[in-house]
Amino acid sequence: MNKKKIFTLALSLTTAMASWGISIPDSLNYSFRMGYNIGGTAPVGMPETIRSLNSYDLQPNVTIGLDVWKDLWGQWGMMTGIRLENKGMKIDATVKNYHMEMVQGGEKLEGMYTGRLVTDCNQWMITVPVMATFHTGRFLIKCGPYVSYVADKSFKGHVYDGYLRVDDPTGNKVEMGPEGDNNPTYDFSGDMRHWHVGILAGADYHIGQRLGVYIDLSWGLNGAFKSSFKTIEQTLYPIYGTIGLTYKLK
Repeated sequence: MNKKKIFTLALSLTTAMASWGISIPDSLNYSFRMGYNIGGTAPVGMPETIRSLNSYDLQPNVTIGLDVWKDLWGQWGMMTGIRLENKGMKIDATVKNYHMEMVQGGEKLEGMYTGRLVTDCNQWMITVPVMATFHTGRFLIKCGPYVSYVADKSFKGHVYDGYLRVDDPTGNKVEMGPEGDNNPTYDFSGDMRHWHVGILAGADYHIGQRLGVYIDLSWGLNGAFKSSFKTIEQTLYPIYGTIGLTYKLK
């Protein structure tokens, strides 16, 4: 499924929910939200094999969605909805004895890599959160689980200015040249999961009667890769913060 189809599907679902919302009881509140995600798909805690993060490039990580919430027990309530999210990152890191697979000149190589590593990760997903809320003044505090279906995904990159020890740290040494067109590449897109579960927490702040701002933090509980994927030894979790605007529809 390409990005255009994903966007069209999510927009259709959002429009349908908004149209349905015209006839819902006044006790339910509907909000449209749009935000920007920043974060990464990374291990929890920096392993010794990753020596430094040399650069982090911001990506066009958009979130749009429609949420419905209701106060149920005084200030406590529930929120759910549907969101279209893009979560991506591009980093340049220095690693040492980092287990990798790569392709150089049509030949597949595997072993322990030391040098510079560039990773470009991108995921388009449809997310449904179910959160408890606490409403106080202009603030709506929220926290709960979410489920995401990743419809389009990629995890690929290249290496340079380093070397690979084939099979193990004492294996044959294969030199990697400087940054250029013929750098060894890798692509683990096919090993990524389609389904993510995690925890979402954040707060909405109502500036006026309809307009507001919000900040969220989402933390994936299962790794971005399938359990059968062993090339990268650390489990990589999607961890992203989101800032954006809300608009109360009803």
